[in-house]
Amino acid sequence: MAALPQLPESSLETTCRDVADAATHKELGRLFSQCGIEECGGTPKWERMLFALSTRQKRDSCGNNVIAFLCALIHPSRFADRISEFEAFRASINYQLAFIGLSINEKAQPVPISAASIISEAQERANELRSELQHRAVHPDVLAFCSAELLQDNYFHCVLEATKSAAQKIRDRTGIEADGSGLVDQVFPINSPRLALNTLQTASEQSEQKGFAHLLKGVFGTFRNVTAHSPRIHWAVNRTDAMDALTMLSYIHRRLDEAVLVPGPVSPQGV
Repeated sequence: MAALPQLPESSLETTCRDVADAATHKELGRLFSQCGIEECGGTPKWERMLFALSTRQKRDSCGNNVIAFLCALIHPSRFADRISEFEAFRASINYQLAFIGLSINEKAQPVPISAASIISEAQERANELRSELQHRAVHPDVLAFCSAELLQDNYFHCVLEATKSAAQKIRDRTGIEADGSGLVDQVFPINSPRLALNTLQTASEQSEQKGFAHLLKGVFGTFRNVTAHSPRIHWAVNRTDAMDALTMLSYIHRRLDEAVLVPGPVSPQGV
């Protein structure tokens, strides 16, 4: 077989997250062995896949073994009585493969497709969105996700990745490896914060810290937790929603940049 293109790292991560429930941990180990792919660590299933597949395609300088693994993962023989699940997983994978001109057919075989129109439309969408957001002086860490790769179908991927980047910024700044509400609770408590928006010495300042924590939980819950259990293609985000969401994420990124890293507990007064 001719060399197949590699999946971009962000597309590979998205794919691994989308198909994480296509196999148990034990089945995943068997599939890696069957496909001749060495594991490279990771705890959740999506992370095990990401580390192993990313390492393999970099070593191969092509995507052949990664595509072969994905075909094996969703082979129809593994979904005899679960056709709807098979189609949902296949659709999620094909959503990402379309950008590199590939698709997995109903027999779980890779076939070439034309990606020209997808790329052209996505690039036009990306340029328009970026232009409008620049007028709003949106944070550069949000603008980075206005790319054709993340705007192939609608605005969902762009908003999702920008949301994930806010959580990652919190982890990078604090060294706390948690996610979602758990991450927020560990980083923004009033009595012992790791990031503080202000001195936390007055009721108003403490309310601001609490409100920001609630905002983060709301954003993470809306654009991450809900969609983690739904096929990505079934949740469309329109342009207006994307603009508002990305503007909100810009605000979040700015406040995170301005927040003070606290090495030890802060003792609030007056409450």
